[in-house]
Amino acid sequence: MPARIMQTGVLLLAALLCLVQAPTLQASERGGVACWQDQTIYVPIYSHIYADERFKDKPFALTATLSIRNIDPDRPLTLLAADFHDSAGRKLHAYVDSSRLIAPLASVRFVVRENGLQGGSGAKFLVRWQADRPVVAPIVESIMIGTKMQQGISFISRGRVIRGKQAGCE
Repeated sequence: MPARIMQTGVLLLAALLCLVQAPTLQASERGGVACWQDQTIYVPIYSHIYADERFKDKPFALTATLSIRNIDPDRPLTLLAADFHDSAGRKLHAYVDSSRLIAPLASVRFVVRENGLQGGSGAKFLVRWQADRPVVAPIVESIMIGTKMQQGISFISRGRVIRGKQAGCE
């Protein structure tokens, strides 16, 4: 099998694996809906990836968008932090200066521009939110996109809960 076809297949497989959501903490449920009072969510961000031999092992720079979607149709939540960390775990930037209310069914986004290799291939966001009353957990994911020569790459990465307070749905 030619190397180019095999590398394309590897890239497609990697993109598909990013679409698979890792399991999160078990939540209290009522009617099939998980509710939470607060969460800290780890969201992988890729400021660059490595592609095939055409790029001679040079990083393929990407722009990343962090998307936080309040999917609760009735209750707001409060975004406390969206902190960007590099591959070594060092905090590079706080995207939230003060708490920010996200209305029911509203979304917010933060963009990490393609500017060299900021953050590294192991960059991440730590997102913290809370609510006055239990809410349906938000969708928190990152979307990466990049173009180089005539090549375009885009993929998503879902956040994973690393801390949180489960609550019964009211």
